[in-house]
Amino acid sequence: MQEGDEVVAPLKGEKMSDTPRRRSGGRAARQTIRKNAAEETRPYLTRALEPLEVVSEEGLSAIEHNADTILEEIGINFSDYPSALSLLEKAGAQIDGERVRFPRGMCREIVTNSAPSTYTHHARNPSRTVEIGGNSMVFVPAYGPPFVRDLDNGRRYATIEDFNNFVKLAYMSPHMHLSGGTVCEPVDVPVSHRHLDMVYAHLRYGDKPFMGSVTAAERAQDSIDMAKLVFGDEFVQENTVMTSLINANSPMSWDATMLGAAETYARSMQATMISPFILAGAMAPVTVAGVAAQTLAEALAGMTFVQLVKPGAPVIFGSFASSMSMQTGAPTFGTPEPALVLYTVAALARRLGVPFRSGGNLCASKIPDAQAASESMATMIPTVTAGANFILHSAGWLEGGLAMGYEKFIIDADQCGLLAKFISGVDLSENGQAMDAIRETGPGQHFLGAAHTYSNFETAFARSEIANNDSFEQWEEDGALDTVQRANKVWKEMLANYEAPEIDPETDQKLLDFISKRKQEIPDAFE
Repeated sequence: MQEGDEVVAPLKGEKMSDTPRRRSGGRAARQTIRKNAAEETRPYLTRALEPLEVVSEEGLSAIEHNADTILEEIGINFSDYPSALSLLEKAGAQIDGERVRFPRGMCREIVTNSAPSTYTHHARNPSRTVEIGGNSMVFVPAYGPPFVRDLDNGRRYATIEDFNNFVKLAYMSPHMHLSGGTVCEPVDVPVSHRHLDMVYAHLRYGDKPFMGSVTAAERAQDSIDMAKLVFGDEFVQENTVMTSLINANSPMSWDATMLGAAETYARSMQATMISPFILAGAMAPVTVAGVAAQTLAEALAGMTFVQLVKPGAPVIFGSFASSMSMQTGAPTFGTPEPALVLYTVAALARRLGVPFRSGGNLCASKIPDAQAASESMATMIPTVTAGANFILHSAGWLEGGLAMGYEKFIIDADQCGLLAKFISGVDLSENGQAMDAIRETGPGQHFLGAAHTYSNFETAFARSEIANNDSFEQWEEDGALDTVQRANKVWKEMLANYEAPEIDPETDQKLLDFISKRKQEIPDAFE
């Protein structure tokens, strides 16, 4: 036997204890087959598993009662946004300056009677269109980091080149269903202009669904106007082509910037993700039930406003809750309490009848190390088993959201691919029950030569694209690369092989002309 030879499974009829046969070149051949195999790309996932429930019916009812108490007695601030106050007052809310108090049950009635339980988010490429709500699930890249990190250059401020790179990676990854929104902040572009370049990147360098700008109402409108150049005015007015993130200013406040963006999108029937962003202990109570009640109250108030602006406008009930170190005040991830909040709020969203957003591959680690892996999975597993529909921050998140990692993106996307197999549940079809294979093989024999095994071996088990399962000797011969080093090679190869999706040249020119015109109209500003 020579170094590099492989042990081959015995032929049918041989016992596993028989002397193994060996051959050379099998590993390389199988790698070539896998690399060249056409990978099935699904525009979105359909969850077959029932959501895990951790709170009783009585407990959920108590939290809903407490949320209504917050809305009725304490109220929610709608800061410096008179049109929102006027709409809410006409609908029956009590206005006291910026404080809005809602009659018990008012918000729930408006949302349940008006907001759709599911909606279609159209992509530039119709085959990439996704469904949001029900049993559907989409993985979406991380959102908002001002820094990026890679193995070669370390941590640095993000640029528009980095932004474009992550859009391309999301476009190429079969495990990302949207190309995201602000996948990183391109700090080399003026704040007043960067939304134009970011939306263009999503429309030009990918063809999956995307998220629009929310940092000002006029930037939301620019996002809509650019989408109209691609999809057509009438189509955008009647269909959802953007789902955009609207964060509450917890505790119990909605600010003018977010309200303005939400109103702009709602008037054009574009979807908004109404998401309280809570650091428990600082922006909400330290208890799970307290965080859940406040989250529900804040989200109900925001979704009510959107429905009053445009009845039937799609909304997602979002929840982002992390714990904090009571010693340092820093956010922590992967701890039990946020997972319990996630399960609880997911159940509340189902009772409300609207899609739910939460979770992601979240971590506080500065690099893609063991801490990053453990914290990410401690967030992602509850997200998936709770039945979240829209999973933001699915790939790339580092440093509590301050950094977008190239290698972390690849590692996270790989895990999303494995989770996609998990949520499909147990196959109980005739093929899944495999009784023919059991009858054919019988006692004391192996299944490697069974007809059932031959017909299923390519798809039988999900395979990681990053993990290494070779022998120690083979791994060492191939360079003894760890997971991060392998991911580094993957993202570089992906970008080297990237080819932009087709777009009508006339449409592309219209986008470029629009961007040029708006940049001339909008003064440069880096604040």
